[in-house]
Amino acid sequence: MTPDEPYLMPSHVRLLVSDTARATAFYESLGFSCVNRDGVFVHLRWARYADVFLVGMPSGAELPGQRGLGVLLCFHVGEEVSLEDLADRAKALGAAVDGPRSQPWFTRELVVTDPEGYKLAFVTPSERVEA
Repeated sequence: MTPDEPYLMPSHVRLLVSDTARATAFYESLGFSCVNRDGVFVHLRWARYADVFLVGMPSGAELPGQRGLGVLLCFHVGEEVSLEDLADRAKALGAAVDGPRSQPWFTRELVVTDPEGYKLAFVTPSERVEA
């Protein structure tokens, strides 16, 4: 199966965005691939079973307040890309970046805030350090 072949998604997330073109460009610059786009949504994929749908807000609709507050979307990062490279890409796009930093649960994580305010955590395993 190729990465772009359709499959039944056991889980996915839909993000309501004010500007689908801007949001799509941001996600693609980070390394997501576009699976499909139409007039209503853009289907992006980080990896198999790591799908994100960007849903454009209806014309004239407003969504007050900060989006994504309290939600952290996590994506595993393989050996083909480093957290430092992702951090550099995100900073070049003007995104807020936190990390990468080691976490006590044996991961290294980079948190990127997208243009709409959603927080994305990119995660790699780290070695367990015995006390």
